[in-house]
Amino acid sequence: YEAGKQVVLASDKPPQELTPLEQRLRSRFSAGLIADVQRPDLETRLAILQRKADEQGVTLPEDVAMLIASQVRSNVAELEMVLARVVAYVSLNAQPLCIEVAKQVLQHLFDERERMVTAARIQQTVAAHFGIELSALHSKGRQRAVAFPRQIAMFLCRELTDASLPEIGRDFGGKDHTTVLH
Repeated sequence: YEAGKQVVLASDKPPQELTPLEQRLRSRFSAGLIADVQRPDLETRLAILQRKADEQGVTLPEDVAMLIASQVRSNVAELEMVLARVVAYVSLNAQPLCIEVAKQVLQHLFDERERMVTAARIQQTVAAHFGIELSALHSKGRQRAVAFPRQIAMFLCRELTDASLPEIGRDFGGKDHTTVLH
């Protein structure tokens, strides 16, 4: 900054939620350009996969690309890793790059995803435990019988998932991030 150069910061939270930083730094970071980079959509993931395959000199069938792009939604690095895993497997085992082989290679990824802790699973479990409707966790109701289970579910989402406070708020019917923080 003192040398007159640009400073670029990347974070999974907006500057005001970077609580370990002093308020004056958060304020200064908020004054700059803030770009909210979302996860790539399906078409973008397909294009990324195709480009990466082309760079590696690999012919990627459309059905294999669709399988990978539909299963890997998080980020570009994971897309590249999964593509590399499939290509390496095919190369090492002298097998054709086809949908059956790709499914076989990625089976563990599908199994892991089924065991993942998600906000939806947490909500279902908490609602069942407290004997309330799932829709009650999304409601605006403040009765203790609803608010307490909602707070527990939000706490579990904060602790057990990588979701940001605003994402958790959206999962609970559009609650504000400060409500989730409380």
